[in-house]
Amino acid sequence: MGVITYEHEVPSSIPPARLFKSFILDADNLIPKVLPGPLRVSKSLRETAELAPSRSQYKSAKHRIDGIDEENHIFKYSVIEGDVLGDALDSISYVVKVEAGPHGGSVCKTTSIYHTKKDDHHITEDLIKAGKEKAKAIFKAVEDHLHAHPHDYNH
Repeated sequence: MGVITYEHEVPSSIPPARLFKSFILDADNLIPKVLPGPLRVSKSLRETAELAPSRSQYKSAKHRIDGIDEENHIFKYSVIEGDVLGDALDSISYVVKVEAGPHGGSVCKTTSIYHTKKDDHHITEDLIKAGKEKAKAIFKAVEDHLHAHPHDYNH
C-alpha cells in the first residue's frame, strides 16, 4: 500500500468566511444550482454523500466527512467508495483550508492524500492534476455565482 500526497492552492476574491460557508457548508445546495443538469447529491452530506455528476467519466463517489472546523475554515473528508477510486486506490483523503488572501479575498488550500492498494500503482501527477482542473471548474462556478449574488452567504 502506498501513499501519494498532493498540495494545491486556488486564490479567490471571495472572503474566507463567505467562501467556506458557500463552497463547503452549503455545497449540497449550491453546486447543483451553479452546475445545472443531472447531479444527485445526498442531503446527508455531513455523514455520507453520493454524487453522480453528469460531466464526469465517473458515475459515483461516496464521501465521508472526517471533520469540520467552521471557526478556522477547515474541512476534512475522504472518498471511501465509488468508481472514482478505480482499481488503484483504497481511498482519497482531503484537507481543505480556506485562509485569508490578498485584498480581502482568500486562498483555498487543499492537501490530497491518495491511499493506493499497491506500491506499483499507475497514479501519476498528470492524473492528479487533471482531477484538480475539474474541481477548479466547480470552484470557479461557485465563485462566479457569489459575484453575481453579492448578498448570498454573508451572514
